Amino acid sequence: MDEIEIPSYFLCPISLEIMKDPVTVSTGITYDRKCIEKWLFSQNNNTCPVTKQVVMDLELTPNITLRRFIQSWCTLHAAEGVERLPTPKTPISKSQLLKLFSDANSPNKQMKCLQRLRSIASHNETNKRCMETAGTAEFLASLIVKKTVEASLAEVSEDVIELRRASDEALSILYHLQLSISSLKSLLQNNIELIESLTGVMQSGSYDSRVYAVMLLKSMFEVADPNQPISLRSEFFLELVDILNDQISQKASKATLKVLISVCPWGRNRIKAVEAGAVRLLIDLLLDSSDKRASELMLMVLDLLCQCAEGRAELLNHSAGLAIVSKKILRVSSTANERGIKILHSISKFCATPGVLQEMLQIGAVTKLCLVLQVFDRESKTKEISREILKLHARAWRSSSCIPTHLLASYPS
Repeated sequence: MDEIEIPSYFLCPISLEIMKDPVTVSTGITYDRKCIEKWLFSQNNNTCPVTKQVVMDLELTPNITLRRFIQSWCTLHAAEGVERLPTPKTPISKSQLLKLFSDANSPNKQMKCLQRLRSIASHNETNKRCMETAGTAEFLASLIVKKTVEASLAEVSEDVIELRRASDEALSILYHLQLSISSLKSLLQNNIELIESLTGVMQSGSYDSRVYAVMLLKSMFEVADPNQPISLRSEFFLELVDILNDQISQKASKATLKVLISVCPWGRNRIKAVEAGAVRLLIDLLLDSSDKRASELMLMVLDLLCQCAEGRAELLNHSAGLAIVSKKILRVSSTANERGIKILHSISKFCATPGVLQEMLQIGAVTKLCLVLQVFDRESKTKEISREILKLHARAWRSSSCIPTHLLASYPS
């Protein structure tokens, strides 16, 4: 095979290997389907790798003529060890999917249709993209909402189990579709009821469904428009805190933390998170956390929550609040340093009672601030904030030997 000269137009511009399923994008360039789908959908690129032009239409057109040329060439060189490439299976069509949606409206056919959708989605990326363009996400979202509402109203336990079963199946498929950014945005904007339904799933769903719910919420809120804030109900935050507390899995916990990071900057959401017990739980989890990324995420959430008076009060009310934040500084990562210092800044700026300042001195927070000044060679935001805190309270901490003399000089004797 190495000695055979392969026509250049048989090779995918991305993998530089013979194309098994050549498809042409809207810019006119042909790629192997697997490679271009990974480029456009898994890696979320929106340009043609060869021309660098924006791919306006994501529909991939099979290049049947080129595929037949490649197959004929392979047959011609079979004696030299070249294997003939099989004809790729035809992707699912929109009409087939619409028929499944219609059949799913019948209670007797619903689970069978959902299982068929799961099978189609698991076959390949092409089917997932066809499902997405055919409106499968919207269909599944509406089904989840409908079944969740019906389950909350049902009085017979067998009915509740069956309704949740259908909702869980739809949620699993929706999560595994790995929707594009545009579809996730559309899902969030056009199905606000879905958030309430997912809140219900987090409350009373199965183990897997709770994980899928929070993972889907993470994906949706990560692409949300920050200029269009969403005010969420208190129950939403209570369920997020419960998932964190239950420690279902590291994946679910990190997804929950990312949801909090996405939604807490909006309106009264951070206050609702505090009222749900997020601050106290995060401190308890930080005390036992040895995972670098988890610690970073928890400090990021605490930083957001300490930007409101309620969050700062909860941090100070916890006997280990200030101590664990201080401990994580210079022990985890630069991100943890930045967030830990910002938390101390919020406390020292708005809650600097004599008792709090004395506690910061006793637990070593002041020493950590001084170490930051020494360890960080270049000027950075973290170093600047540390200097600001020390300068702000140099008079209260003047008895500490670690305070630089030039900061003490900021206050007359």
